Amino acid sequence: MKEDNLSNDYNSAGYNKRLGFGNKPALILVDFVKAYFDPKSPLYASVEENLESAIRILEQARLVKIPIIYTNVVFQKGGWNGGMFIEKVPTLHIMEEGGELGKWGGDLKPLDNELVISKQYPSAFFGTTLASSLNAANIDTLIITGVTTSGCIRATCIDTVSHGFRPIIVEEAVGDRDERPHKANLFDMNAKYGDVVTEKEVIEYLNKF
Repeated sequence: MKEDNLSNDYNSAGYNKRLGFGNKPALILVDFVKAYFDPKSPLYASVEENLESAIRILEQARLVKIPIIYTNVVFQKGGWNGGMFIEKVPTLHIMEEGGELGKWGGDLKPLDNELVISKQYPSAFFGTTLASSLNAANIDTLIITGVTTSGCIRATCIDTVSHGFRPIIVEEAVGDRDERPHKANLFDMNAKYGDVVTEKEVIEYLNKF
């Protein structure tokens, strides 16, 4: 099915409704670690431009003082707490604690007042304090940036809406190792779970605070 026909088909089925931005946002930067930026890494995904977009949003978020959250994937030595996920993708052993590839990528450096959540599975919510932290701050909107679109971004998006928050996925600030799963997952998330928006839309929204 051609893309135009596919969009029309989804629209006629009731998908693609906009949730819109809420009144109390937070920004999350998902798994922007060296594993995805080092060309020698097996997980290298050529997502440098996506990080640059996320950093521009981060700078604006800091200016208007909204909550900022980072996630990384950290396994204990041996990876035993990675369960079936690390068994399915053994390459994830490079994320064991203390490894160089698990450190922040590019110029990313969380500030002391910004929340860092270490996780072992794709979703930023699964097995973490993210939902309770957002609820405690009365957050209603989660602006999602990070990698990879088909993995941790999709999982986080679905859990965002499942926990009652508005998922806002920033198109330029999420990336994947290949355009095909990237585009397919953006299409699907926008259709069913959240709003895929541009960096410009997010900056304009944050400028209101």
